[in-house]
Amino acid sequence: MSVPEQESDPRLRRTLQLVIALNLGFFAVEFAVATAIGAVSLFADSVDFLEDTAMSLLVLAAMRLSPLMRARIGFGLAGVLLAPVIAFLATLAHKFTAAVPHAPEPLPFALTGLAALAVNATCALLLARVRHAGGSLTRAAFLSARNDMIANLAIMAAAGLTALWPSIWPDIVVGLGIAGLNADAAKEIWAAARREHGAALAARDGGGEAP
Repeated sequence: MSVPEQESDPRLRRTLQLVIALNLGFFAVEFAVATAIGAVSLFADSVDFLEDTAMSLLVLAAMRLSPLMRARIGFGLAGVLLAPVIAFLATLAHKFTAAVPHAPEPLPFALTGLAALAVNATCALLLARVRHAGGSLTRAAFLSARNDMIANLAIMAAAGLTALWPSIWPDIVVGLGIAGLNADAAKEIWAAARREHGAALAARDGGGEAP
């Protein structure tokens, strides 16, 4: 580990600990609201908060690992980013098998989206300051928080449409959008991890990196 990396460790560690607390706390809030009002997009977004918690924990654990190991974990995180996609599809299937699918209540739908936006904006600002530390791992956490902000804005728009036009479709369309954002982020992280893995292998083979 280089000297600059050593100096950045305490700041990165404190940032990750705060991000973990914010994500884990709001996961419980959003999951409860999603269950109460039957919003599949909120459910997918709540799983996203849990995914962000796990991702930040992995980044925290990987801080002392070699560049090669960090790159390998980056491959795994590309898969982790797909978790909300699977959660959304499962919840959507359950919604359509219900006897009478119903639209979520607009007010709690919108307020939860607004609160989620505030949490994700805070996390994104915190992670933006350290996104270049830790390679693809920290970049994964930053991209996820950034994408979540876009998803939260879409959730609020869906709540507004649901208030004007009571239907299950705004909720479903936004859920599909959240799934797409996470799939795209997974592709970006896989590409970044692949580049870092190749560079780490080259350094190791040249004598600059231990296996």
